Formats: sequence, C-alpha cells, structure tokens
Amino acid sequence: MHFEKILVANRGEIACRVIQTARSLGYRTVAVYSEADRAARAPALADEAVFIGPATAAQSYLNIEALIEACRKTGADAVHPGYGFLSENTDFAAACFDAGITFIGPPAEAIRLMGSKRHSKIAMQEADVPCIPGYDGEKQDDDTLIAEAERIGLPLMIKASAGGGGRGMRVVTDADQIPEQLRSARSEAKNAFGSDELILERAVLQPRHVEIQVFADHHGNVIHLGERDCSIQRRHQKVVEEAPCPVMTPELRAQMGEAAVNAARACDYVGAGTVEFLLDPDHNFFFLEMNTRLQVEHPVTECITGQDLVAWQIRVARGEALPLAQDEVTFDGHAMEVRLYAEDPARDFMPLTGPILHFAPASGDGVRLDHGLRPGDAVTSHYDPMLAKVIAFGPTREDARRRLIRAVEDTVLMGLEDNRYFLASILRHPVFARGEATTAFLEQDFSRDDATAPEPPVQARALAATLLGQPYGARRGWSNAGHQTRPVVLSFGEQRSTVFLHTGRAGLQADVDGTTVQLNLNELTEAGVIAELDGVRRKLAWHRDGDELWLAWPGRMLRFQDLTHQPPQAAEGAGSGRIRAPMDGAVLDVRCAPGDRVQKGDVLVLLEAMKIEHSLTADRDGEVASVSVQAGDQVKAKRLLVELTSEDDGAA
Repeated sequence: MHFEKILVANRGEIACRVIQTARSLGYRTVAVYSEADRAARAPALADEAVFIGPATAAQSYLNIEALIEACRKTGADAVHPGYGFLSENTDFAAACFDAGITFIGPPAEAIRLMGSKRHSKIAMQEADVPCIPGYDGEKQDDDTLIAEAERIGLPLMIKASAGGGGRGMRVVTDADQIPEQLRSARSEAKNAFGSDELILERAVLQPRHVEIQVFADHHGNVIHLGERDCSIQRRHQKVVEEAPCPVMTPELRAQMGEAAVNAARACDYVGAGTVEFLLDPDHNFFFLEMNTRLQVEHPVTECITGQDLVAWQIRVARGEALPLAQDEVTFDGHAMEVRLYAEDPARDFMPLTGPILHFAPASGDGVRLDHGLRPGDAVTSHYDPMLAKVIAFGPTREDARRRLIRAVEDTVLMGLEDNRYFLASILRHPVFARGEATTAFLEQDFSRDDATAPEPPVQARALAATLLGQPYGARRGWSNAGHQTRPVVLSFGEQRSTVFLHTGRAGLQADVDGTTVQLNLNELTEAGVIAELDGVRRKLAWHRDGDELWLAWPGRMLRFQDLTHQPPQAAEGAGSGRIRAPMDGAVLDVRCAPGDRVQKGDVLVLLEAMKIEHSLTADRDGEVASVSVQAGDQVKAKRLLVELTSEDDGAA
C-alpha cells in the first residue's frame, strides 16, 4: 500500500497534530478548510489546502464527496480522518477504498460493528470479553424494553446503540421514570445519530473509566500500549485523562490488556483503537465500547511509551508490521492531559463564541500543548468549543500533576472566558491528588464553588483601573507629577466597583472598596506589564480592546470593562422577560406561541450550538408577547427570541 501524499480530513488541533507527524516522515500533506477556517493554522501548516464548503460541518467536514474531490485535485493518495467528524464513518472509509485512496484507519466492517453498541456487545460476549449484564436485543418496542429494564433492575443505564459522547444516555434510579427516560433517550438518539435503537445495562456506580490503547497490523499482530484513566467526566465528556491509571497493578493491566486484544481480534481490527472499560472498586472490569480511531487523549500514552501513535497509524496503513511486540512495550513516568474549552463554568459551562485576541501556550520541561490556534482566530458556533489540549509528563504522578497545574495557569488566552480555573481546581483537589477520583468525582467530591472563580483581588482591580485609566493606546503609566484623583468604574462579570486613583508625592495609590493599594508601573508595553503592587513585583500579560481589558492574573484570566464614561442603562437581567440567544446557534424547536401563559422555568426554545443542545427557559411567570424565531433559524448571540409580559407590565 504505497502512498506519498496525505490529506487530513479534519480541522483544529488534531489536523495540526497529524500534519506535523506526516511531514516528519517525509509525506506531502493536504489540509481542508471550511469558510470559517480560511485563516486557520492547519491550512497554513500543510503543503497544500483545499476549500471544501460553507462553515456548517454538514456542508464541509462531513461532505464525503467534497473530501474525495479534494484528494483528486491534489493527488492525495491517503486520508487521515483524525477524530470526530468522519473518523468512524463506514461510508467515508468505503468511499476512500472505492476511489483507490488509502484510509488510515480500520476496515469499514470493523467500524460498522463497533459503531453499534448492541452488535459490538454481542461480539464481545462471543469473544469472552467481560460485559455488563443488560439487554441488547433487536426488539425495541416499549413493552419489551420496560420488561427488560425491570429484569435488569436498578440502577439502570439506557444508551443509544449508535451513540457516543453521552448523547442518548440516561441513568435511571426510579422505576416510575423508565418509560419517560426511554422516550427521551430514543428521541435524542434519533436526532443525534439517525438511529433510535437502544441498549440497556445495569449501571455500575462510582467506577473508574479505564481504556486500553490497542494496535493491530495487516499481518495478524495485535498488541496493547497500556491504559488511560479517564474517570473525571462532565456529562459523559472526558475532562482529565492520565496514564497510567493510579490503581493499576501489573496483574490487572495484563488481564485488561488481554481482553482488549481479544476485542480487537474479534473484529479483525487494523490500526489504532481504544477499548473502554468500567473498573469497579473490586477491580472487576466490564466492556463499555470500542472507539475505532485515534483518541483525543492519545498524547498521554505517547508520553509514557515514547511512541508516536500517528506515525504508527501511517506505518500500519502502508502495510508495515507493528514497530514493537508486546513484550517490547515499556512504560516510563506519568502523564496527564486536560482539555481547554471556550466555555464559562460560572454559567453552567455555556460554550462561548468570539475572537481570540491573544494566545500564548505555556512551555517548560515536560509540558506539551496541542492546538490549532492563530492570532485573530474566532471561535464560532459551528464546531466543538475545544481549543487545545494541555499535557504534562513527569517521573512521578505528582510531578506530572504539579507541572500540569502550572501549564494550565501559565497558558494565556484572551478574548473569551475559558475553563482553566475549573481545570486547575480539579487538579488541586485532594481527592484527585490522592488518585482516588472516580466517575462520580464531579457530582460527589467537587463543589460547584470550585468551578467558579472568586472575585478578583483588590490588587488586580487596582492594576486594571490603572491600565484602563490612561488614554487608550498610551504606552506609559500615570505620571507622579502633581496631585490627581480620578475615579474609574470597573465591571467584572455582574460585579461593579469604583476605584479611586491618586497620584502625588507618595506615588500612585488606588482605593478599592476601602482598601488602599500602592502601585508602581516599572515597565509597560502593549502586551505585558511589570507592576509593583503593595511591595510585590509581578510580571503580567494584558490586552486592551477599547474599554475592555484582559489581565493574566496568576492562575486566572480576568476580564474588566471600563464603565466610567458609559451612560447608565437599565439592566436586562434575570426576570426581565426578554429571552435572548446566549450564543450563535441554530433553533431546533420553539415551544411557545404568542398568547401562551408560561411559568418560570418552562422551556421556550431549544438551541443547538457547538454540538450541544441548550434549553432556553422563561425567567419569570407571564404571557408570551412575541416570538421572533422559528425552527431552523440561525441566530446570533444576544438576539431577542421571545418576549414575555406580566401583570406587573400592565398586560394580562
């Protein structure tokens, strides 16, 4: 299987990751890009790039014909699908084969088998891979599923057979809720995957989520490269991954590795794959699913094995034998990874859109950042809000954890709120630090307060007021000549405070909520400031955009706005009755009409953005006065969707 030019059928950090390895092996590379990604990093990194359609994924990155045509235009004779999009799509793998293009992934039949939770579980049972007791039959009527649910018992897990990422998944602890949860899971599965087929399993409570990296070649060799612990998850999406698993023993690794290899052999697998298991407190493990692609978290395996998994994929695709036999695989040190998202943990992890004003990845010993960002990029509602992966490696788990905390906090991202404070709080949590976290960690051990950053310290507010208090574009700080007092009105999120800046013989002082801060700006540029605050010198990154200021305070990114010269405006906050789109997105459903009486909390509009469904609810009791959208509409952030009136407004 000879090929010389590889087209990467993906975007963002994984496209950059694959391009870098392919180039290092001497291959020519081709990137593809949508309208939204014209100026993205991946097209600039590749040797050639082809425009494949509008911003929406369905018309670009999921357009099989456009991707095959891009191969034809450029002479690309191999395709790497990355992960997500078409990486586990049997039609795409088959289309590549029909066009004489090498698909750098498993055979279409293996993708098809493992893409069905029902069929894959049957195959695993036949291969003697431990499986959770449940129901995976063809009969899908309500009576059959309810009867099987009663047989299995509570707690019960309902899963979409064709699903992934938590879509179409429900945990039921009350028997009376089974019919409604079946209906809800079936509906979500149909919308997300085009199939409403479900499987039922006995829910394993508080397990670890442990996955085994497997590799197979065309010569019948199948091995594993150890495990990754991916137990910390939010809404079934992985948040922190590490290798090795903190509770792993050589004996358990051998058992789980053998089961994973058997799973791969059972479907005649070729290439990189991941067999996922649930591991209970007694070290019993059960097959969960097999992902027939490279995983987001593959870097932690690369760190502890010293192997490049993308290079392995390419070598296997061109017909070579695996580089190592099982007894040649060694593990050294510990690695951890977190996913950097454009989302606001303080607002229930709402995905965010907008421009990236400044990005500077952390560096240092044992630190790696995989990203696809360039200055001036914009995060849109069309794709997943993951921006980068932050990875740290060290001789011990504690070394990796400490390095990762610093790398997370030292990464500079301005223009959008992100989840770094949330990630650092997890990594610092004593339960995680002891290696005791399970899939129940975020619900049972992690306080909601840990996800929301406290208000900025007075020193940060004093410095922000000083930087905003000078003429926009000025590169120098306040003058110490003469006596001046100037108020600066700052907002930080929903909070507002007035900082009084004083200059005189004593230098620069700031009064913040009754506390006096002594300041001295030692050095000031458009990107960084060295400031002495109450006798402590700090070197900080900052960015000003009009009346808005981003300040990289240690461990956090603070966003301030200067309201000093803005006219007072009536707040449109909670209870206003004006329901606006929180971000760019597509309207899935409108569940109200003018004249309807609604109560606070009623769902009025369903909005899909960044692959997530958001329920927009009434913020007070009232009557629907107007509805300005319908299902299928594309809306921009802050657009008014529904307006309510109440008796207080003078309307019935």
